[in-house]
Amino acid sequence: MQNPEPPLFFQVFNEIGIIEQLSRTILEEHMPKGLIAPHFAVLNHLTRVGEGSTPMDMARAFQVPKTSMTHTLSGLEARNLVETRPNPKDGRSKLVWLTDAGRALRADIIASLAPEFAKLSNGFDGDKLAQILPVLSELRVFLDENRSGK
Repeated sequence: MQNPEPPLFFQVFNEIGIIEQLSRTILEEHMPKGLIAPHFAVLNHLTRVGEGSTPMDMARAFQVPKTSMTHTLSGLEARNLVETRPNPKDGRSKLVWLTDAGRALRADIIASLAPEFAKLSNGFDGDKLAQILPVLSELRVFLDENRSGK
């Protein structure tokens, strides 16, 4: 008996998942020893959405347990890539800030990816990527706004 074709949404999510795995591997090849994609994701998040988030807010944004986020932040703080400061509005919590070293590392990693992006540009039509980017962004916004637990 032949398996029926999976539903369209499953196929799309499956492709995105495989692309994420492949791109994560490329990213991690360009990161300093001991750092992994979640570390870069935090640096990128703080650059993209702004600094001064609580670890709990970041855990919610990444949809990971607070303990996982705390572990990731500890690794970044040990390397002087982020710093935590007391929350002036709530003495029990802390806020996370990028250091100059964290900003520089993020920029260096992105710059080091230039050969990978050049390879991609030479082997894949950039116009196709430009065409799908708005659809992917719209899908991300929809999923973010409709995630469970919100």
